Amino acid sequence: MATENSEPLQSLPGDWERALAVVAHPDDLEYGAASAIASWTSEGKSVSYVLVTSGEAGIDSIAPEEAGPLRAEEERASAGVVGVEEVEFLGHRDGMIEYGLGLRRDIAAAIRRHRPEVVVTINHHPTWGGSSFNMADHRVVGFAVIDAARDAGNRWVFRELLDQGLEPWDGVRMVCVNASPYPTHAVDVTGYLDRGVDSLLAHRAYLDNLGEGFDARAFLESGASHVGRQAGVEHAVAFEVIDV
Repeated sequence: MATENSEPLQSLPGDWERALAVVAHPDDLEYGAASAIASWTSEGKSVSYVLVTSGEAGIDSIAPEEAGPLRAEEERASAGVVGVEEVEFLGHRDGMIEYGLGLRRDIAAAIRRHRPEVVVTINHHPTWGGSSFNMADHRVVGFAVIDAARDAGNRWVFRELLDQGLEPWDGVRMVCVNASPYPTHAVDVTGYLDRGVDSLLAHRAYLDNLGEGFDARAFLESGASHVGRQAGVEHAVAFEVIDV
Protein backbone atom coordinates (compact mmCIF):
# COMPACT_ATOMS: atom_id res chain seq x y z
CA MET A 1 0.00 0.00 0.00
CA ALA A 2 1.88 3.03 -1.25
CA THR A 3 1.90 6.38 0.53
CA GLU A 4 2.11 9.79 -1.11
CA ASN A 5 3.81 11.40 1.88
CA SER A 6 7.62 11.16 2.00
CA GLU A 7 8.00 13.64 4.86
CA PRO A 8 9.11 12.45 8.32
CA LEU A 9 6.16 11.17 10.31
CA GLN A 10 5.31 12.40 13.80
CA SER A 11 4.86 9.93 16.64
CA LEU A 12 1.21 9.21 17.34
CA PRO A 13 0.27 10.65 20.75
CA GLY A 14 0.16 7.95 23.39
CA ASP A 15 -1.57 9.78 26.24
CA TRP A 16 -4.81 7.82 26.03
CA GLU A 17 -6.21 4.61 27.50
CA ARG A 18 -9.06 3.26 25.29
CA ALA A 19 -9.31 2.69 21.55
CA LEU A 20 -12.00 1.23 19.32
CA ALA A 21 -11.11 -0.17 15.90
CA VAL A 22 -13.98 -0.15 13.37
CA VAL A 23 -13.46 -1.72 9.95
CA ALA A 24 -15.47 -3.43 7.23
CA HIS A 25 -14.09 -6.98 7.21
CA PRO A 26 -12.19 -9.61 9.18
CA ASP A 27 -8.48 -9.17 8.30
CA ASP A 28 -8.73 -5.42 7.47
CA LEU A 29 -6.81 -4.56 10.64
CA GLU A 30 -4.28 -7.33 10.20
CA TYR A 31 -2.65 -5.91 7.08
CA GLY A 32 -0.78 -3.38 9.21
CA ALA A 33 -2.68 -1.91 12.15
CA ALA A 34 -2.53 -5.09 14.26
CA SER A 35 1.18 -4.59 15.01
CA ALA A 36 0.38 -1.15 16.44
CA ILE A 37 -2.50 -2.62 18.41
CA ALA A 38 -0.14 -5.23 19.88
CA SER A 39 2.16 -2.44 21.03
CA TRP A 40 -0.75 -0.57 22.64
CA THR A 41 -2.18 -3.54 24.52
CA SER A 42 1.33 -4.39 25.74
CA GLU A 43 1.40 -0.92 27.31
CA GLY A 44 -1.84 -1.67 29.14
CA LYS A 45 -4.17 0.21 26.81
CA SER A 46 -7.61 -1.24 26.09
CA VAL A 47 -8.52 -1.91 22.45
CA SER A 48 -11.80 -3.38 21.16
CA TYR A 49 -12.83 -4.34 17.63
CA VAL A 50 -16.07 -3.72 15.74
CA LEU A 51 -16.46 -5.42 12.35
CA VAL A 52 -19.22 -4.07 10.13
CA THR A 53 -19.52 -7.41 8.28
CA SER A 54 -18.35 -10.99 8.86
CA GLY A 55 -16.52 -11.05 5.53
CA GLU A 56 -18.89 -13.71 4.19
CA ALA A 57 -18.43 -12.71 0.53
CA GLY A 58 -14.64 -12.70 0.67
CA ILE A 59 -13.77 -16.31 -0.24
CA ASP A 60 -14.79 -17.40 -3.73
CA SER A 61 -14.56 -21.12 -2.96
CA ILE A 62 -16.66 -21.02 0.25
CA ALA A 63 -20.35 -20.11 0.33
CA PRO A 64 -21.24 -17.07 2.46
CA GLU A 65 -23.26 -19.16 4.92
CA GLU A 66 -20.11 -21.07 5.82
CA ALA A 67 -17.54 -18.34 5.25
CA GLY A 68 -19.15 -15.79 7.56
CA PRO A 69 -18.96 -17.84 10.79
CA LEU A 70 -15.52 -19.18 9.81
CA ARG A 71 -14.07 -15.73 9.23
CA ALA A 72 -15.67 -14.35 12.38
CA GLU A 73 -14.00 -17.09 14.41
CA GLU A 74 -10.67 -16.42 12.71
CA GLU A 75 -11.04 -12.72 13.54
CA ARG A 76 -11.59 -13.48 17.22
CA ALA A 77 -8.48 -15.66 17.25
CA SER A 78 -6.53 -13.02 15.36
CA ALA A 79 -7.59 -10.33 17.83
CA GLY A 80 -6.49 -12.49 20.75
CA VAL A 81 -2.96 -12.68 19.33
CA VAL A 82 -2.57 -8.91 19.81
CA GLY A 83 -4.31 -8.69 23.17
CA VAL A 84 -7.85 -7.77 22.06
CA GLU A 85 -10.58 -9.65 23.89
CA GLU A 86 -13.74 -7.87 22.74
CA VAL A 87 -14.82 -8.33 19.09
CA GLU A 88 -18.28 -7.33 17.83
CA PHE A 89 -19.96 -7.84 14.46
CA LEU A 90 -22.63 -5.42 13.24
CA GLY A 91 -24.15 -7.78 10.66
CA HIS A 92 -24.09 -5.62 7.54
CA ARG A 93 -23.77 -7.46 4.21
CA ASP A 94 -20.25 -7.98 2.94
CA GLY A 95 -19.61 -6.27 -0.40
CA MET A 96 -22.89 -4.35 -0.18
CA ILE A 97 -22.35 -1.94 2.71
CA GLU A 98 -24.29 1.26 2.07
CA TYR A 99 -23.36 4.64 3.44
CA GLY A 100 -26.34 6.11 5.25
CA LEU A 101 -28.01 6.83 8.54
CA GLY A 102 -28.30 3.17 9.51
CA LEU A 103 -24.57 2.58 9.22
CA ARG A 104 -23.72 5.83 11.00
CA ARG A 105 -26.15 4.97 13.80
CA ASP A 106 -24.72 1.48 14.30
CA ILE A 107 -21.17 2.79 14.51
CA ALA A 108 -22.17 5.73 16.73
CA ALA A 109 -23.88 3.25 19.05
CA ALA A 110 -20.69 1.18 19.24
CA ILE A 111 -18.67 4.28 20.06
CA ARG A 112 -21.13 5.19 22.83
CA ARG A 113 -20.90 1.65 24.22
CA HIS A 114 -17.11 1.52 24.26
CA ARG A 115 -16.40 5.22 24.98
CA PRO A 116 -12.97 5.32 23.30
CA GLU A 117 -10.55 8.21 23.17
CA VAL A 118 -9.12 6.95 19.87
CA VAL A 119 -10.99 5.39 16.95
CA VAL A 120 -9.04 3.36 14.40
CA THR A 121 -10.19 2.53 10.88
CA ILE A 122 -8.60 1.88 7.49
CA ASN A 123 -8.27 3.86 4.31
CA HIS A 124 -11.41 5.66 3.14
CA HIS A 125 -9.72 7.39 0.19
CA PRO A 126 -10.39 6.36 -3.43
CA THR A 127 -6.94 4.79 -3.83
CA TRP A 128 -4.21 3.18 -1.75
CA GLY A 129 -1.78 5.52 -3.48
CA GLY A 130 -1.19 5.56 -7.22
CA SER A 131 -3.74 3.77 -9.39
CA SER A 132 -4.76 0.93 -7.04
CA PHE A 133 -8.46 1.67 -6.50
CA ASN A 134 -9.88 1.09 -3.03
CA MET A 135 -12.97 -1.10 -2.69
CA ALA A 136 -16.41 0.28 -1.88
CA ASP A 137 -16.77 -1.27 1.59
CA HIS A 138 -13.54 0.33 2.82
CA ARG A 139 -14.44 3.74 1.44
CA VAL A 140 -17.98 3.67 2.82
CA VAL A 141 -17.05 2.43 6.28
CA GLY A 142 -14.13 4.84 6.62
CA PHE A 143 -16.31 7.87 5.93
CA ALA A 144 -19.06 6.55 8.19
CA VAL A 145 -16.58 6.05 11.04
CA ILE A 146 -15.42 9.67 10.81
CA ASP A 147 -19.00 10.93 10.79
CA ALA A 148 -20.12 8.57 13.55
CA ALA A 149 -17.29 9.72 15.82
CA ARG A 150 -19.02 13.12 15.78
CA ASP A 151 -22.55 11.69 15.85
CA ALA A 152 -21.69 9.79 19.03
CA GLY A 153 -21.25 13.03 20.93
CA ASN A 154 -24.43 14.74 19.75
CA ARG A 155 -27.42 14.11 22.01
CA TRP A 156 -29.90 15.14 19.32
CA VAL A 157 -28.57 12.85 16.58
CA PHE A 158 -29.97 9.29 16.73
CA ARG A 159 -32.11 10.09 19.76
CA GLU A 160 -33.30 6.48 19.83
CA LEU A 161 -29.90 5.54 21.23
CA LEU A 162 -30.84 7.38 24.41
CA ASP A 163 -33.78 4.99 24.81
CA GLN A 164 -31.26 2.14 24.68
CA GLY A 165 -29.31 3.69 27.55
CA LEU A 166 -26.50 4.92 25.30
CA GLU A 167 -25.60 8.37 26.52
CA PRO A 168 -23.59 10.67 24.21
CA TRP A 169 -19.82 10.25 24.16
CA ASP A 170 -17.79 13.22 22.97
CA GLY A 171 -14.49 11.88 24.23
CA VAL A 172 -13.11 10.76 20.85
CA ARG A 173 -9.97 12.83 20.34
CA MET A 174 -8.92 11.51 16.95
CA VAL A 175 -9.70 9.04 14.20
CA CYS A 176 -6.56 7.19 13.09
CA VAL A 177 -6.75 5.93 9.52
CA ASN A 178 -4.38 3.07 8.73
CA ALA A 179 -3.11 2.45 5.17
CA SER A 180 -4.03 5.96 4.06
CA PRO A 181 -2.04 7.38 1.16
CA TYR A 182 -1.77 10.58 3.24
CA PRO A 183 -0.14 9.49 6.52
CA THR A 184 0.69 12.05 9.17
CA HIS A 185 1.79 9.97 12.17
CA ALA A 186 3.45 6.67 12.97
CA VAL A 187 3.49 4.11 15.77
CA ASP A 188 6.80 2.43 16.54
CA VAL A 189 6.13 -1.33 16.33
CA THR A 190 9.73 -2.45 16.64
CA GLY A 191 9.55 -5.71 18.55
CA TYR A 192 5.85 -6.20 17.83
CA LEU A 193 5.90 -7.08 14.15
CA ASP A 194 5.94 -10.82 14.85
CA ARG A 195 2.64 -10.54 16.70
CA GLY A 196 1.21 -8.59 13.79
CA VAL A 197 2.32 -11.33 11.40
CA ASP A 198 0.83 -14.05 13.61
CA SER A 199 -2.41 -12.07 13.79
CA LEU A 200 -2.63 -11.99 10.00
CA LEU A 201 -1.72 -15.67 9.71
CA ALA A 202 -4.71 -16.50 11.93
CA HIS A 203 -6.88 -15.72 8.87
CA ARG A 204 -5.94 -19.05 7.38
CA ALA A 205 -9.04 -19.65 5.27
CA TYR A 206 -8.80 -16.26 3.59
CA LEU A 207 -5.05 -16.46 3.03
CA ASP A 208 -5.36 -19.92 1.51
CA ASN A 209 -7.75 -18.43 -1.01
CA LEU A 210 -5.03 -15.97 -2.11
CA GLY A 211 -2.80 -18.80 -3.28
CA GLU A 212 0.84 -19.57 -2.60
CA GLY A 213 2.22 -16.29 -3.94
CA PHE A 214 1.33 -14.18 -0.91
CA ASP A 215 3.94 -14.00 1.87
CA ALA A 216 2.35 -12.42 4.95
CA ARG A 217 5.64 -11.81 6.73
CA ALA A 218 7.33 -10.26 3.72
CA PHE A 219 4.31 -8.04 3.07
CA LEU A 220 4.11 -6.69 6.60
CA GLU A 221 7.85 -6.38 7.08
CA SER A 222 8.25 -4.43 3.85
CA GLY A 223 5.54 -1.94 4.80
CA ALA A 224 6.74 -1.57 8.40
CA SER A 225 10.34 -1.05 7.28
CA HIS A 226 9.29 1.63 4.79
CA VAL A 227 7.26 3.52 7.41
CA GLY A 228 10.03 2.95 9.95
CA ARG A 229 12.47 4.86 7.76
CA GLN A 230 10.06 7.80 7.70
CA ALA A 231 9.64 7.61 11.46
CA GLY A 232 13.30 7.04 12.32
CA VAL A 233 12.80 3.55 13.82
CA GLU A 234 13.21 -0.03 12.61
CA HIS A 235 9.52 -0.83 12.11
CA ALA A 236 6.47 1.42 12.26
CA VAL A 237 2.83 1.60 11.21
CA ALA A 238 1.48 4.78 9.60
CA PHE A 239 -1.80 6.55 10.29
CA GLU A 240 -3.56 9.60 8.94
CA VAL A 241 -4.81 11.40 12.05
CA ILE A 242 -8.13 13.23 11.74
CA ASP A 243 -9.18 15.47 14.61
CA VAL A 244 -12.79 15.06 15.69
